Amino acid sequence: MPQSSLPLPPGSFGLPVIGESVSYLRSPASFMEKRQKQYGNIFKTHLFGFPTIVLIGAGAARFLFANEGQKFEMINTPSFERLLGINSIGVVTGAAHQTLRKYLYQAFAPRALADYATTMQNITHRYLKRWEKMETLTWYPELKKYTLDIACQLFIGVETDSEEALEKVYETWSDGLLSIPVRFPGNKYDKAINAREQLLAHFDKLIDQRLQSPTDNQDVLTILLQAQDEEGKRLSRDEVKDNLLGMLVAGHETLTSALTSLCLLVAQHPDVLVKARAEQEQFKFSEPITQEDLKQMTYLEQVMKEVLRMAPPVVRSGLRKALEPCEFAGYKIPQGWGVFYQIQETHQDQIIYSHPEKFDPDRFSLEKAEDKQTAFAHIPFGGGIRECLGKEFAKLEIKIFAALLIREYEWELVLGQNLERVVLPFSRPHDGLKARFRKYAILV
Repeated sequence: MPQSSLPLPPGSFGLPVIGESVSYLRSPASFMEKRQKQYGNIFKTHLFGFPTIVLIGAGAARFLFANEGQKFEMINTPSFERLLGINSIGVVTGAAHQTLRKYLYQAFAPRALADYATTMQNITHRYLKRWEKMETLTWYPELKKYTLDIACQLFIGVETDSEEALEKVYETWSDGLLSIPVRFPGNKYDKAINAREQLLAHFDKLIDQRLQSPTDNQDVLTILLQAQDEEGKRLSRDEVKDNLLGMLVAGHETLTSALTSLCLLVAQHPDVLVKARAEQEQFKFSEPITQEDLKQMTYLEQVMKEVLRMAPPVVRSGLRKALEPCEFAGYKIPQGWGVFYQIQETHQDQIIYSHPEKFDPDRFSLEKAEDKQTAFAHIPFGGGIRECLGKEFAKLEIKIFAALLIREYEWELVLGQNLERVVLPFSRPHDGLKARFRKYAILV
């Protein structure tokens, strides 16, 4: 059948101008669930100023990833683009995006990750002792401090404990990423733009210090300043600064979400905690965790993958634009339309995962390997040429945090709190996940 005669997917555009954006923002999960039941795994809607087609499932993800940069191109909301910066990896498209990835990858290569692991462990030990003294804590805000501390130390060589002002400026900036892009004095968008300028000025000072007094400290800033391509070309100062900002939000917000979900799901499934703790007992707690140790933590790897399946920090992809007319599953996708693929709904596919509503790390065991039976069945980090650049960094931090946490500590959730999941801008429990925290009592 000629492409022009193919039908559009079923669905509704909603109200004039605003489309169905309000319904989506009110409850993204129920919005998608309702329409998926009504229309299936491909439907049309109107979101954020675009007629949009939503794609659900591993096959849809494969289709989008295979055509990234050819038939589809990433686009961002005006506020996100303005606050992240035109040089950011999250904004740049086409050949420039692939060139930039090669520079930035040097900060996440295996050798760099091995260096980061020591700092991650030191900071984790410090926070665990802090939480032990607190006795009762709310995981989400505490983990925001923890992940920001790691990000600031590893990315720009700054400790947030001694830079509380920097932490507040960063929060003001990140709060504006999904704000309405209309600026007037004192509103969220205006404050975020001002905060961005303060952060960039701080980066400028750090860059000047590194250029004047080179250091052996291999944080991300140093690596980016030294990174070069085959011809010896280096990143510009603006490229370094914009991408430091992007890395801070990616290495902080999404990890906070993932670690909070891990603390929630493990607390709700004590049998999983028992198995994970038993695995840890083969290692010497008095010695630092090595890369070889991490490779042997196979059950912990399964737990991490199941947490990211059940509660991916980002529930949908960034918005793509169709660069040319194309088709999928018997429907046409007009040129210029927006396209989303859904991570959360793909992870709940009953054809791929048995009892997908159940938290079951064993589904990722070598014997079952449910995610390996279908390509792109497990996509918490996206895929294709725009797959999350910090994927291995994130996995390293999650595993180090989880290993050190379950070795020596236990926690239980406070009764009566609202655990309903809020998914925008990043997934988290409604009340932040309140818990009682204490040293694990080893029975002899």
